[in-house]
Amino acid sequence: MTDYQHAEAPHGSVRPATIFDVARLAGVSTKTVSRVLNNEARVAEDTLARVRAAVADLDYRPNPNARSLAGRRSYLIGLFYDNPSSNYMADIKAGAIRRCQERGYHLLTEPCEATDPGLPRLMVGVATRFRLDGLILTPPLVDRADVLDAVALAGVPLIRIAPRIDPGRTQHVHMDDEAAARLAADHLVALGHRRLGMILGHPDHGAAELRQRGFLAACAAHGITPAPAHIMQGDFSFPGGFAAAETLLALPDRPTAIFACNDDMAAATVAAANKHGLQVPRDLSVVGFDDSPIARVIWPPLTTIRQPTMEMAAAAVDLLIGEGEAGPRQLAFELIRRQSTAPVMALRQGRAAAP
Repeated sequence: MTDYQHAEAPHGSVRPATIFDVARLAGVSTKTVSRVLNNEARVAEDTLARVRAAVADLDYRPNPNARSLAGRRSYLIGLFYDNPSSNYMADIKAGAIRRCQERGYHLLTEPCEATDPGLPRLMVGVATRFRLDGLILTPPLVDRADVLDAVALAGVPLIRIAPRIDPGRTQHVHMDDEAAARLAADHLVALGHRRLGMILGHPDHGAAELRQRGFLAACAAHGITPAPAHIMQGDFSFPGGFAAAETLLALPDRPTAIFACNDDMAAATVAAANKHGLQVPRDLSVVGFDDSPIARVIWPPLTTIRQPTMEMAAAAVDLLIGEGEAGPRQLAFELIRRQSTAPVMALRQGRAAAP
C-alpha cells in the first residue's frame, strides 16, 4: 500500500485521497490529472499510464458533483436494453461497467420493452432527468426508427451496438455476424455432417437474419440444402431453443448437427438431446454463438462463435465519451472448439474400422 493511500484528516480520521495526492504520486500537475480524468486528448501515453496507475493505487474517487459543475457533464451513461438472453446482457453490462469505472463514469441500466410505443418518450425523459452524457442501445432497440428520431431531436449522444437498419445513421460497434455463421457451418461440414439443423434467433434482431444468411450461404457453397423442417425458430431464449430442439430431434431424419444462433439455445439443445437419450457429441454435434458464460459451464462445454460482447460494450463507452477515433468499429470473432462437436458417427465408425 502506498503512503498516499489515505491521508490523515483532523481528529485522526482517515480522509479519501484527493487530486493533489494523485498528482504527487504520479509526478504531474493537478491540471494533467484533470485532463486524464476528463479523457482529454494530447496526454502522453506514459503520463496517462502513470496517472491511471496512481488513481487505482490510491482508490481515488472524483467528486461527480464538482466535476459535472465544472465540465457540464454528469458522468452518467445510460444503457437501454430488451434482450431475451440474460447471458448476452450480462456480458454487455460487465463490459460497459468496467470501462465506465476505468474512465471515471457511472452506468445507469434501464430494462425496457422493445415494442413499447412510449419508449422514445421514456428514453428521452430518463436522459433529460438524469442529465445523461449519452445513451448506449442494444438490439433490438437499435433498429427502432422512432427511438433514433426522438434521441436525435433531443440532442442526446447515442451509440448503437450491432444495428441492422441504417447503420450509418449513428456511430456504432458491431461484428460480422454473417461471416461468423459461415465459419460455424464450415466447421460442421469439415466434421462430415451433411444433415444440418439450425435454430434461429428472434426475428426482430438484425443479427438473427445475418446469422441465418451466413449459415445457409456456407451450406450452399458445400452443396448442402438443409431441409425446411430442419430450420426452427428459437427466439434467442432457452425455452424457445428447447422447444425447437425437441421438434428437430423427434424427426425421423433428425439432423446430426445443429447450429443454434446463440448459446442459450445451444445449451437448450444439449438439454433436449439428453431428454431424448442422445449423447452430445456422439449422437449430435451442437454449435452455439456468443461464448457466453453458459457455454463454458454446461457439459459438454459448447463449441461456439466467440462474439466480443464485452469488448463491444467497452468500445461503445469509448465512442460515447470521445476516447479514440470516431466512426463505426468492427471487432473480431473466432470459433472456439470445445467438446460439443465431433465427426459424424458414420465417419467415426469408418475410421475405427480402418486398419
